[in-house]
Amino acid sequence: MPDSLSVLLVEDDNAVRASSIQTLQIAGIEAKGFGVAEAVRDLLHPEFPGVIVTDVRLPGMDGLALLEQAMRIDPKLPVVLMTGHGDIAMAVEAMRIGAYDFIEKPFATDRLVSSVQRALERRSLSLEVETLRRKLSDREGIEAMMLGQSAAIQEVRRVILQVADTSADVLILGETGTGKELVARCLHQFSRRRDRNFVAINCGAMPETMFESEVFGHESGAFTGASRQRIGRLEYADGGTLLLDEIESMPLSLQVKLLRALQEHTIERLGSNREIPIDARIVAATKDDLGELSRQQKFRSDLYYRLNVVSVELPPLRDRREDIPLLFEHFVLQAAARYRRDAPVMSETQRRQLMAYNWPGNVRELRNVAERFVLGVHGTSLDLIKDGPGATTSFAEQVDAYERAILSEAMSRHEGNIAAVSESLNLPKKTLYDKLKRFNLAIETFR
Repeated sequence: MPDSLSVLLVEDDNAVRASSIQTLQIAGIEAKGFGVAEAVRDLLHPEFPGVIVTDVRLPGMDGLALLEQAMRIDPKLPVVLMTGHGDIAMAVEAMRIGAYDFIEKPFATDRLVSSVQRALERRSLSLEVETLRRKLSDREGIEAMMLGQSAAIQEVRRVILQVADTSADVLILGETGTGKELVARCLHQFSRRRDRNFVAINCGAMPETMFESEVFGHESGAFTGASRQRIGRLEYADGGTLLLDEIESMPLSLQVKLLRALQEHTIERLGSNREIPIDARIVAATKDDLGELSRQQKFRSDLYYRLNVVSVELPPLRDRREDIPLLFEHFVLQAAARYRRDAPVMSETQRRQLMAYNWPGNVRELRNVAERFVLGVHGTSLDLIKDGPGATTSFAEQVDAYERAILSEAMSRHEGNIAAVSESLNLPKKTLYDKLKRFNLAIETFR
């Protein structure tokens, strides 16, 4: 439980208040007692770092009134009500207003501790989500398009900004679902070409019989069914950017024609002998090793070297797990807006599942899980990821992933302040430095 979270307990019976405070403190929970609700009301503010436990029957403002005040200040603040005079009608009214839990006196100490621990966990997660949402809203420029604080993603952003405003062609490497098209769009958006067309072609999804016409265009009458002139994708991208996704799927017979167009900066439409000058920035994307394919004569080596002026390698999601919470929250907010639903908050168990899962589908799979989470498919649980094909992560890998996530979250929360992180995690500074080095977490990343 984070050190900063605490419990404000309101009980006018001195003996019960002292006993309850002692019970919570023995359980390792920071708690402070009050005899009247007005004293607690004056301490509340949005994102108050804790929870409230209050008796219902109090002198002056009663517990239900305090609950209503708390919900007006922050609807996500957990409030646990205690009463020795409870009935069904009161419990229903309390839950309607927004109470987190309702404990009837006399209660066992473990009932109080269990309820408060769950409330603190809920509060911790909701505060973390709010922090992530603020980070998302505060981002601008390329950081708003390409999210993440991992060293690998920072390097990708650096390379994009370094080459975006040049004419250099770029080859993007990465597994399926890592965001290769997003990199291409960033290259376009942060260049002088941003006001011209961005054109994307999925080479693997286009039939070979249509490929030449789609890419280079055709004149009227060039072949049966060509009733009118068609501007090809390469010509349409003139002055802008052309993305050739899954370039490894391009037929060999067309690779030589593409190579000539790139070298000469001209094209010829099918059925025409007229050369048309073009100035399109070419970005190619692949999940395969084009160098190896060219050695196997499955891809033209001259085209490979022509495309590979600058290469950008995107890491799989399993190698940048510290970015998962931010990305997931981003996708949850997007889905909530699209489907007009409230953005839910995941539980600690669900968060552990997110961090431990191997994500074979990478960022694309994470987005799909976030959308199902918002829609409530499979309930509100993320159990759907536990038995999938990527759930073969070893115990050691899961432990490493969770440890890295904890370190990353603490470093973000304390903005890279080593002393503060060391104290909050009760971790010696030398051990902390060793772990940061082990997990490739650069201190300056968090400042």
